[in-house]
Amino acid sequence: MTAPIQHVEVAVVGAGISGIAAAIRLRDAGLDGEDDLVVLEKAETYGGTWRANTYPGCACDVPSGLYSFSFARTGRWSRVYGTQPEILAYVDRVAREHGLAAITRFGTELLEAAWHDDEARWHLTTSAGTITARFVVAAAGPWNEPRIPDLPGLADFPGEVFHSAQWNHKHDLRGRRVAVVGTGASAVQFVPEIQPLVEQLHLFQRTAHWVLPKVDARVPRLGQWALDRVPLANQAMGAVEYAAMEAVGAAFHHPQPLMRALQGVGEAHLRAVVRDRALREKLTPRYLLGCKRILFSNHYLPSLTRPNVSVHATGVDRVEGSVLVGSDGTRAEVDTIILGTGFHILDMPVADRVRGGASVDGRTLAEVWDGSPEAHLGTTVAGFPNAFIVLGPSLGSGHTSAFTIAEAQVRLVVDAIEAARANDWETLEVRPEVQAAYVAEVQQALDGTAYTGADCHSYYLDDNGRNSFSWPWPTAEFGRRLRFRPVEYTVTYAPDALQAPSTATSKEAHA
Repeated sequence: MTAPIQHVEVAVVGAGISGIAAAIRLRDAGLDGEDDLVVLEKAETYGGTWRANTYPGCACDVPSGLYSFSFARTGRWSRVYGTQPEILAYVDRVAREHGLAAITRFGTELLEAAWHDDEARWHLTTSAGTITARFVVAAAGPWNEPRIPDLPGLADFPGEVFHSAQWNHKHDLRGRRVAVVGTGASAVQFVPEIQPLVEQLHLFQRTAHWVLPKVDARVPRLGQWALDRVPLANQAMGAVEYAAMEAVGAAFHHPQPLMRALQGVGEAHLRAVVRDRALREKLTPRYLLGCKRILFSNHYLPSLTRPNVSVHATGVDRVEGSVLVGSDGTRAEVDTIILGTGFHILDMPVADRVRGGASVDGRTLAEVWDGSPEAHLGTTVAGFPNAFIVLGPSLGSGHTSAFTIAEAQVRLVVDAIEAARANDWETLEVRPEVQAAYVAEVQQALDGTAYTGADCHSYYLDDNGRNSFSWPWPTAEFGRRLRFRPVEYTVTYAPDALQAPSTATSKEAHA
């Protein structure tokens, strides 16, 4: 006999930073009944990107004092910049201390979420069966699915191939001839770790990146104790780190002359570390700092000067047997290929699995977006009622913490769900004209920032060449702008509602 389909009030998809923040705040808002809330996680543990990325040297590039939940501050970091094992342990501890283990279904992957207009419910098909939900919070995040390049011959490579986010720890790199394809944030961290082990390292660099020194150091145990137990110490350190990162943020928004000055630091660092003129020429970017993600490392550039490293200033065109052939004809014979080629940031896989209602002809988010993701306040999309995205389009920052963004969004999500429940709204959906106006405002605000610098192609740009990733305003604007305003939404009332709620009328919601 087929088991009945369970119905829940809210389904949260993903148990990384954003999913944990959403689930905790929803429970705080009173959604703690047996059928109120469920978290679906395809893996067997919490952590999201910090669970998946276990490559050598994996660490945060935002100071530890800023990289935590506002409701669970901690000073227990061994370094100024937290390492992957510490961050994973912290995220897992917070989730379990807030009781999320009881509502999390591990090993449960979302295969499809489809909105049914006639039921005003989401039908979620998962690897463990089907459930229905009144609201869906998509918190899978943009750093979820590794991007594997479509290189001719790669499938026939006779050696070992793996992505940095799927690190093969069983493959011993000692004495190997290794090719690293891609020089982004992950490669900057793992290359210095593997360079001393390998016989030969061939680094294929399609585009040079600016690398700034990382103001990192060990935090002594006494310092950890003070930051963890003395609130004023923790607040003071957080304020210093916030001010430092906001200075970087100001440079993004005022590239002339602030970003030029910051770029001077990168130029000086490169000159001081790389004495070979030919190599330095290869490693010098031809664009203004900031239009690609800024990288921080004290060890990456020095590692590239070692005798066993060859830097190829070219992308990879194809693989012929055990030989990688660069776009410029460069050839390198290796036995291991490590892909540091990033993630599906703007073409996030969850967009292919979420289907809207009749107003969008049942199309998926990906089909509606057609290469240019957009959402009102990065959170709600017209045609997808009762659905929210955390860490969605146009919220990316080159300098602040994902915790800051996620928590601001989660407040909006919780306020919206609370309003719907309190006012007997059956559905709420952002008005298309509101969404369009917001997207236009974002694009206008991005003009003149470092994010839109010329001569630079980054993952900030979508398939249509539009920047659908970056947040164009200061960090403080997250708190001011990311608010739930009923007038921006169309709502419908539940059929059994006895009377129109007093706090927000249908007319107000359409105004």
